[in-house]
Amino acid sequence: MKLLRVGTAGAERPALLDADATLRDLSGVVDDIDGALLADADALGRVRAAAEAGDLPALDATGLRIGPPLARIGKIVCIGLNYHDHARETGAEPPAEPVVFFKAADTVVGPYDTVLVPRGSVKTDWEVELAVVIGRTARYLESAEEGLAHVAGYAVAHDVSEREFQIERGGTWDKGKNCETFNPLGPWLVTADEVGDPQELSLRLWVNGELKQDGTTAEQIFPVGEVVRYVSQFMTLYPGDVINTGTPAGVALGEPEPKPFLRAGDVVELEISGLGRQRQEFKDA
Repeated sequence: MKLLRVGTAGAERPALLDADATLRDLSGVVDDIDGALLADADALGRVRAAAEAGDLPALDATGLRIGPPLARIGKIVCIGLNYHDHARETGAEPPAEPVVFFKAADTVVGPYDTVLVPRGSVKTDWEVELAVVIGRTARYLESAEEGLAHVAGYAVAHDVSEREFQIERGGTWDKGKNCETFNPLGPWLVTADEVGDPQELSLRLWVNGELKQDGTTAEQIFPVGEVVRYVSQFMTLYPGDVINTGTPAGVALGEPEPKPFLRAGDVVELEISGLGRQRQEFKDA
């Protein structure tokens, strides 16, 4: 299933994109798309049954904002340097263990919302990423197979980053990762059964129409199941938590000088096969 949330920011309602690409209203079946829904097999079954029966009313998509596909996100765990080609382009050694950092849930915006270049920023960068949405409580998992079994679905994430804040201002990466609007998510949350093997997905990103990133999750150093297993050794993952699993090569940081970091007026578009497409215009904060 392709689940999404539509409407003005803070007042989104649940919806579903059916097999004919018709937008369907889910508000008569569930209250929202969140961790509670993803952990409730009976509720998901009702959604699936209503979709298959054709009982869901159609929505007019004209002018309708698409918000983040997941409400009340608990935490966003991020994995850095998780693609062989990205590590090579930045001159970094592939990590022996996953590099873990966090983004605050309040960085999440819709897939077509405006992204703000922070005040004083000179190195705002793009990163297309596969987002993993947890559907079952995960703690001390023993295998990558168990990790995959705890995944409810997947989405496109844009891990916008400010490299000066991240790398040159001391401390951890968090200052360059948590600026407002720095995690567009969506348009859809696609359930794991529809995605299949998460290591066979293509990722692409364009800046002002120029293709910058063109990669595949097959290049991940630590695949999805292993990432979930690994993270569960250090923290409990709950339904509705999100893991951003890293970006392939092609970021501004990896280009020769002068590096083409983002400025107000730039337009970034990104997509992952089967998970939909995003588009953001950048403006000054």
